[in-house]
Amino acid sequence: MPETSNAEPGRVALCAVREEALSADEVLAAVADPACGGVVIFHGLVRNHDDGSGVESLDYSAHPQASTELERVCREVAERHTGTRIAAVHRVGALALGDAAVITAAAAAHRGQAFEACRDLIDTLKAQVPIWKHQRYDDGRDSWVGLP
Repeated sequence: MPETSNAEPGRVALCAVREEALSADEVLAAVADPACGGVVIFHGLVRNHDDGSGVESLDYSAHPQASTELERVCREVAERHTGTRIAAVHRVGALALGDAAVITAAAAAHRGQAFEACRDLIDTLKAQVPIWKHQRYDDGRDSWVGLP
């Protein structure tokens, strides 16, 4: 997917689905703007448990249209939150405990705007972008999370 970069506030500054490790510094730099005094970042990491079971590792798989859907979600969130700069990156492939799975950020003139936009972005991304998690548990079981 082509990454989006735009210097204008109220726009999508970065939007990508990647196999490479994610960088919070890159996401923060993408939304940086002198007109924005509030910046909020969500950094989703692979944790060692889920629903009472220990997690050893996981893989993220994406539908072929996942990048297109992520772009759509980013644009819609930016439109709902006028005056914000939006960024979202999601990783696919094999991830280990502690790896960054998703990073979203929003920058705005004021912190309240940035918090609202970042929360909207991660919640909408998780609900609408077709990326699925295959978890392997420490007891030998495995499961898919997020499949329709």
